[in-house]
Amino acid sequence: MKNYTVLPVTGTPEWEKIPVMPVDCVLWHEDVGIRMIQQLCYDADNLYVHQRAWEKEIRATHAGYLQQVCEDSCMEFFFAPQEGDERYFNVEINPNGCVHFGFGLGRKNSVQVVPKKMEEQLAVHSERTEGGWELYYQIPLSLVQIFFPGFHWEKGTRIRANAFKCGDCTVHPHFLSWNPVTSETPDFHRHCDFGVLEFD
Repeated sequence: MKNYTVLPVTGTPEWEKIPVMPVDCVLWHEDVGIRMIQQLCYDADNLYVHQRAWEKEIRATHAGYLQQVCEDSCMEFFFAPQEGDERYFNVEINPNGCVHFGFGLGRKNSVQVVPKKMEEQLAVHSERTEGGWELYYQIPLSLVQIFFPGFHWEKGTRIRANAFKCGDCTVHPHFLSWNPVTSETPDFHRHCDFGVLEFD
C-alpha cells in the first residue's frame, strides 16, 4: 500500500515545492504511453489538487452536470476521509472542467452530488499543455463535513485515497492508478485498493 504526504500551505500553493504522486500503474489494457501525476496540499479550509496528464489525443465531449466524464479523457481522485468508514468521495473531471462528484460505498451504492455553486466551491481550472492537459481545483473542508460532521484535517490525519486516469471512449482506451487495483476487470471503486494520505 502506497503512502503520500500532504503538506500544509499558506496562501496560493507553490506546486513546484509539493511532492508528486505518480499515477503510473497500468491496468487491464496494454500500455499506450499515457501518464499522469497528482499533487495535494492543504490549509484550514481546503484540500488543493493539481493533476496533469500526458495524453496527445484528447477526447472532451461532455460539458454538463450528471454526465459520464469517464468516457472522455478523465482524471479522478477518490478519498475516504474517516478511518473505519469505507464511504468515499469520487471526483472525476474531463478537460472541459466537467465534474462528476460522487459519494457512497462502492460502485452500486454511490450517488452523484451536485453541490450548491459547485464551480465556485471547487474552483476548477482546466488548461491544455504541451503534450496533454492539467487540472487545478479545491475540495472545501465544509463540503466534506456535510457528510462527515466533525471531521477536519490537521497534522497526523490519515485518510484512504487513490488517483486514476482513464478514457473509456478515447482513441486509446486506458486505465491508470496511483495505488495498484487488484480486480480482474476495470473497477476503480475499491476502497480495499486505496493507499494512504498522511497530513503533515
